[in-house]
Amino acid sequence: MPAPVKPGPRPSAKPARQGADAADIRPANQRGAARLAAVQALYQMDVGRQTLEDTLAQFNAHHLGREIEGEQYLPADADFFRQIVKGVIKSQLDIDPSIDNALDRGWPMARIDATLRAILRAGTFELLRRRDIPSGVVISEYVDIAKAFYDDDAPGMVNGVLDAIARQAAASADQQG
Repeated sequence: MPAPVKPGPRPSAKPARQGADAADIRPANQRGAARLAAVQALYQMDVGRQTLEDTLAQFNAHHLGREIEGEQYLPADADFFRQIVKGVIKSQLDIDPSIDNALDRGWPMARIDATLRAILRAGTFELLRRRDIPSGVVISEYVDIAKAFYDDDAPGMVNGVLDAIARQAAASADQQG
């Protein structure tokens, strides 16, 4: 089992940007845009207590590939967006313990703010359930998303946690196959 990752200072202590203020984030491709939208949707569901169906409908109507504050954004891969959001919800009983196991024992997932939880959940879903996507790509994409929301060391924590989960998933796959 990989060594737990200590997240450092509490990430919610100083987020750079929070939740809906994603106008500064400009993903380079449609999958990157889908990942960002998925993180925002998961955040919204967590904080706003919205249902999966309501959140998906809202994002399909208003957020995927739209103009925000005069800037045109690359259209998100809507199918990939739905796969991530639905997959996180469906697999959350596997995802959350994987994240908890990768965190330092003194930092349970309950201590992490909602934006960071959404980033870690989406990244962990891809690492555990989308083995067709290289783990390095997944980790890099979610570290970039974390950098867009945080000025502190949260992106390093995302990197460490997702890397530990990727190594554990690879070891499990090697044992099974």
